[in-house]
Amino acid sequence: MPEGALEVLSQDEVNRLRSTDANGHHELLRRCALAVLNSGSTTDDTREVLEEYRSFDINIVQQDRGVKLALVDAPRSAFVDGEMIRGIRELLFAVLRDVVYVNNQITAGGQFNLESGHGITNAVFHILRNAGVLKIGMEPNLVVCWGGHSISREEYDYTKKTGYELGLRKLNVCTGCGAGAMKGPMKGATIGHSKQRIRNGRYIGVTEPGIIAAESPNPIVNELVIMPDMEKRLEGFVRIAHAIVIFPGGVGTAEEILFLLGILLHPDNESVPLPMILTGPESSRAYLEQVDAFIGATLGSVARQRYQIIIGDPAAVGTWAAGNVRRVRDFRHGNSDAYYYNWRLRIESGFQKPFVATHESMANLEISRDLPTQELAASLRRAFSGIVSGNIREDGIRAIEEHGPFEIRGDKTILARLDALLRAFVEQNRMKLPGRRYEPCFRVVV
Repeated sequence: MPEGALEVLSQDEVNRLRSTDANGHHELLRRCALAVLNSGSTTDDTREVLEEYRSFDINIVQQDRGVKLALVDAPRSAFVDGEMIRGIRELLFAVLRDVVYVNNQITAGGQFNLESGHGITNAVFHILRNAGVLKIGMEPNLVVCWGGHSISREEYDYTKKTGYELGLRKLNVCTGCGAGAMKGPMKGATIGHSKQRIRNGRYIGVTEPGIIAAESPNPIVNELVIMPDMEKRLEGFVRIAHAIVIFPGGVGTAEEILFLLGILLHPDNESVPLPMILTGPESSRAYLEQVDAFIGATLGSVARQRYQIIIGDPAAVGTWAAGNVRRVRDFRHGNSDAYYYNWRLRIESGFQKPFVATHESMANLEISRDLPTQELAASLRRAFSGIVSGNIREDGIRAIEEHGPFEIRGDKTILARLDALLRAFVEQNRMKLPGRRYEPCFRVVV
């Protein structure tokens, strides 16, 4: 059994983890555990992972002194000389902890009203607190880093150099926990922390069940949190962040950018500091300019004022992050706000309610210039979320195979910009890992 505080489970919890019926959690536990055990995987296709390890299983063995996890046909890479790697043991515990807590306390417990904004924010808080992410008494120092898993070697090296500069400034790192721009900042930060003799550096990975198999936790993650869905995952990021650094990526990164901008553009959040920067090496200038132009053309100049762009200068990004983290600290101190969770930020229901990508829901997205800017951002965010689903989620891939590409409709000028951006992502190999042919899961109907 992995080390931790969940070594004792109730009989009901064990039965639910064993059960394969509609109310059971066995398949969810199995998938998330496989992703952790398959750390370092080079695929970004959930179904490919599940097919390769279709005989893998995980069983709960209850004993008087606690429980054991019995693994069947687990990936060999999780073991050294027959013994499970310590870091993977810890992440496996995190999977068990979150599957039990989310499904018993959040989803079925009745304690949280998941139909209300406050209820969802409260649920996100409790999941993060249960995972030990929220630490009282620590100075604000958490930088959330977003970016793609499918990036060039030069872009990856840049994320490492930037992470190094963050580590030198005694800042901790949180990412989506996978490869590419999610791994690089953590890897660089470990060296920066080592030089500063920081032995308790935090490398937090926040994920969700639908994509964890395609974005298995990288080996550096030492705090893993599995949120129930993408929307709660994204809210978790912005609630715990003291600054957000965004590296080059694809549709998933675009979804994150629009989620954050949609929140920041709400009038109630105008004075709430949540620093945001787009950055990459000189070779990524065209990408960064394309994203910036898309934001300006769809959300306007006000949206562009909520972030900065730094190209080719990791040290400048580190200096920017350190200075803005201090600004966030001063603001929260002056308003008697918590350092560890941003309660003040207002998030509308359009950013909180889970969006299930189907052909019908994608075709019915309202993409219009008549919408308030933050609502247009929410609709565009859903469009990108649907493409992510069609690219890597098992249910999304299956829907595309059965019914063809998702269709996205709406304002012609906005869709023309969207189509151009998506085509650029495909041409730059930002939709799949390098070397794999990409078949678009979407069609923009202009």
